[in-house]
Amino acid sequence: MTHKAMSYLLRLFATALIALGLVLPASAQLRVRIDEGNFKPTPIAIPDFQITGADTGLAKQIADVVRADLASTGLFDLQNPGSFIQRDLSINAEPRFADWKIIRTEGLVVGAFETLPDGKVAVSFRLWDVYGGELMRINGEPGRRLTTTPENWRRIAHKIADSIYSRLTGEDPYFDSRIVYIAETGPKTARVKRLAIMDSDGAGQQYLTAGRSTVVTPRFSPSAQEITYMSLEDERLRVYLFNIETGRQELLGNFPGMAFAPRFSVDGQNVLLSQAQRGNTDIHIMNLRTRTTTRLTDHPGIDTSPSMSPDGKSIVFNSDRGGTPQLYIMNADGSERSCPSGGRDKACRITFGKGRYSTPVWSPRGDLIAFTKQEAGKFSVGVIGIDGKGERRLTEEAYLVEGPDWSPNGRVIVYFRENRPGAGPELWSVDLTGRNERRVMTQTDASDPAWSPLLQ
Repeated sequence: MTHKAMSYLLRLFATALIALGLVLPASAQLRVRIDEGNFKPTPIAIPDFQITGADTGLAKQIADVVRADLASTGLFDLQNPGSFIQRDLSINAEPRFADWKIIRTEGLVVGAFETLPDGKVAVSFRLWDVYGGELMRINGEPGRRLTTTPENWRRIAHKIADSIYSRLTGEDPYFDSRIVYIAETGPKTARVKRLAIMDSDGAGQQYLTAGRSTVVTPRFSPSAQEITYMSLEDERLRVYLFNIETGRQELLGNFPGMAFAPRFSVDGQNVLLSQAQRGNTDIHIMNLRTRTTTRLTDHPGIDTSPSMSPDGKSIVFNSDRGGTPQLYIMNADGSERSCPSGGRDKACRITFGKGRYSTPVWSPRGDLIAFTKQEAGKFSVGVIGIDGKGERRLTEEAYLVEGPDWSPNGRVIVYFRENRPGAGPELWSVDLTGRNERRVMTQTDASDPAWSPLLQ
């Protein structure tokens, strides 16, 4: 039987199923339900794009990255191209919905790739709700058309995936972003640690520092163009700023004692850090324009790892002032605040569980704080509400799990882990449900990841 005859029979069969009510009913709006208890990935199809021009390879690569981005979320079931019945798709024509219903596809992406006369490329796409039988508008438009130079094709792919993800989930995008981390090579006794950067999916990895000094704890600025990090030079820790665009490296300052754990304020005008002087460690904030430093905590305990809330009004930090390392929240100006447990204080404790808490990071959404927890000699990454409620572990306990940081939309956390003593560190990610834990591949051992805001 010919392919044409087989397709005709399958369409007849699909029509019969619809008449008998044996397929999903039409819906007004396709929507991916993220946090349902009985979760099942949504089936979507992304056929290869139509091509106008000679660069067929680039068109396929773009489609492949879009598929990989969406599959990585664990929210979508990407349909096998071998199951596709309709092969004559056009971005300018409505698809034959019956052909897609028979293979139980709920969302269909139809794309077109074009090489322009000036050498640039243009990619257009449309998103269809198969069972609703309608075109899904994106930002009020029937689809999107993106134009760029051929070497920038990956960003086009990530932007397409972001548009599809946001339209189907109702959440903010995060694929068009980068991750900075510490690339580690060499034996454990003579480790070379270089600052490295890559796309959110692990592509385009490159080194930013040469490895002549050991670097740790990189953190992005809100503009995604600057990084602050620590460097060990002549047995002394120094805090640096690094401009990604220019490659310029700038010493933040020569602090008395030791300064560490730097992180930008939400407006990018200041850097929060810990400073140890005369046996005491407190939280400080430095104005990047004036280079003046203000102490925010004044306590005999060790206060470290500050992270500012998205509204810039509060800071979460780690302190052992209660006997063991726990998480505390304070006002950004150091004034008293009402505590969830009652009363008022300059710093309110929000963790009271067993174990030791460290490396807190405020979610971009403002509702959760990610942290590292050590209990009974094992580590895990978890989240807790800013009121100290709803603590839950997202990763399994392991030999070493540490250093969480948030995706730009607050949906995914990246961190590093070592599975056994002597094993090199690896980057991993996990979503807020804890069910989608994935390895983020790097060319070397990797630690201390930090996720950038969305690129502009």
